[in-house]
Amino acid sequence: MSTAATSARPGLVLADLLPASRVRDVALVAGGAVLTGIAAQIAVPVPGSPVPVTGQTFAALLVGTALGAGRGFLSLALYALVGMAGVPWFAEGGSGVAAPSFGYVLGMLLAATVVGALARRGADRSAPRMAGTMLIGSAIIYAVGVPYLALAADLSLTAAVAAGLTPFLLGDALKAALAMGALPTAWKLTKTP
Repeated sequence: MSTAATSARPGLVLADLLPASRVRDVALVAGGAVLTGIAAQIAVPVPGSPVPVTGQTFAALLVGTALGAGRGFLSLALYALVGMAGVPWFAEGGSGVAAPSFGYVLGMLLAATVVGALARRGADRSAPRMAGTMLIGSAIIYAVGVPYLALAADLSLTAAVAAGLTPFLLGDALKAALAMGALPTAWKLTKTP
């Protein structure tokens, strides 16, 4: 095998290191949706907020980064559609579009797509770039989730920020720190530049 065949080409994401096939892509998309659904069940209620702290945002951003924009979008779309159809795998076993936290699910769909596109440009290869990627992904989730929370829970935008953004910033910093270590380390373990 030549050195050129084993080195990373620009535009690769971690999922591209697996042998290419439609079966692989279907399994990755379904697996990403299931991972997000399982992570959503890791939930800690936040006093004064209808939105809990969950692992689903972290999972959604990792899915997008590891799978790339296309598969990340499809994975989170599958997660959203199945939850909308009634499978109780949104935060705290919820489902449907009426939940005040559904806007965050929509934000995760967009964020997974964006962080996947950034990963194709190498944003997951170093800790500083990964920190920026997580920051952008989290900002997208909040940009969609907080206004949806305001509408769904009949809150002012200020109250929605207080209930649906501010209490989550420390947790997001911890999630970003985990991602900053996990993804660049995964690339190093593959010995792929």
